[in-house]
Amino acid sequence: MHIHILGICGTFMGGLAALAREAGHKVTGCDANVYPPMSDQLEALGIELIQGFGAEQLALKPDLFVIGNVVTRSSEGRFPLMEAILDAGLPYTSGPQWLAEHILQGRHVLAVAGTHGKTTTTSMLAWILDHAGLAPGFLVGGVPLNFGISARLGQPGSPFVIEADEYDTAFFDKRSKFVHYRPRTAILNNLEHDHADIFPDLAAIETQFHHLVRTVPAKGRIVVNAREEALQRVLSRGCWSEVQRFGARKEEPGALRSRGEPQSFDVLRGALKVGRVEWSLSGEHNQLNALAAIAAAEHLGVAPEAACAALGSFQNVRRRLELRGEAAGVKVYDDFAHHPTAMRTTVNGLRRRIAPAERILAVFEPRSNTMKLGTMKAQLPWALEEADLAFCNQAGLAWDAKEALIPMGAQAQVCDGVDALVAAVLKAAKPGDHVLCMSNGGFGGIHSQLLEALAARG
Repeated sequence: MHIHILGICGTFMGGLAALAREAGHKVTGCDANVYPPMSDQLEALGIELIQGFGAEQLALKPDLFVIGNVVTRSSEGRFPLMEAILDAGLPYTSGPQWLAEHILQGRHVLAVAGTHGKTTTTSMLAWILDHAGLAPGFLVGGVPLNFGISARLGQPGSPFVIEADEYDTAFFDKRSKFVHYRPRTAILNNLEHDHADIFPDLAAIETQFHHLVRTVPAKGRIVVNAREEALQRVLSRGCWSEVQRFGARKEEPGALRSRGEPQSFDVLRGALKVGRVEWSLSGEHNQLNALAAIAAAEHLGVAPEAACAALGSFQNVRRRLELRGEAAGVKVYDDFAHHPTAMRTTVNGLRRRIAPAERILAVFEPRSNTMKLGTMKAQLPWALEEADLAFCNQAGLAWDAKEALIPMGAQAQVCDGVDALVAAVLKAAKPGDHVLCMSNGGFGGIHSQLLEALAARG
């Protein structure tokens, strides 16, 4: 089968393309911005990439067009290829639907849902199953360092671990992506209001999560964060599967690490003591992610002790407090955090990792659709309060970041564009500082710009 993917450079659609190619399909694709690293990964797989959504791509004559949710119907004519497909009556489907029918069918699917931590928890779960010899397939919205790739088929008949996003499927299917996956094991990690461009409030997202709960079979397992009231409301609407809760008590580290040493924590799930995880990750959020992954893996027969051993060699995911380099005594990090809660968690994770006297300079851009709308701007001072200084990119915002950050006083600066941000950070940074860059995009290459400027300053 030849499939042509519209919106191929997104993390989900790019992973789908890699799976389709590995399965033996001919794959081509297009996007508005064909650029590294996804473009490099796809071209290395022999996938032809086309810039833009021109109607001339009909000449490729694929068997099926697979439509990403970046594609819309608009009066501006941004997607002439989609209009041509509709006019010609050609076959098309959504990415999640194609994945369900051609990759997930007949496999034990383990889906990881939640507002935060999906990528990390999915990667943990895939690594636990791989360490146990189950050779799982997976599709992750990032690059797990243990695997070096974001997606693979795994062995025939092996389980499949998938990051289960609640964002809508396509312009013609407004259900959340995850309702297509039909998991036998589902993790509900946490739940907050997000994606304000499509969900008016938290209750609307809870409804979508309950749609996911409805698809889990009676012999399946739902792994639920017991601390999340929103998830308890979801289950109260009806549940027909085994429920395994985690996080009912605060799973604090069994012993605080010394600086530079692995962190450890005792894993307690209900009355079951399953051992201790020794790893380099920090933060209670990662402990909760690990508990969810352990409980999900146990549903496939992986002993919790074996899961703990696997997590000891877990290397996390790219763009999760990833150290991009050090220059002039200043460390520069990259992180995918973009929701205020995720930003707060990330800053706290770095704070726990460094010495008390060392400073954190948080540099961020409100880039997600939700943040661009300004829906959560009032939470930014709370998200950044553990940072010593905060620098915000105002470019592209319709709301006033300076006004939103007034509670932070002189602790916060607002700049119009990446060049101005680099100059402001360069002026403030001192040896021993930690510069934490947070964005769900490439952030204009600010990491390399900062490192080059710091090195030049010397």
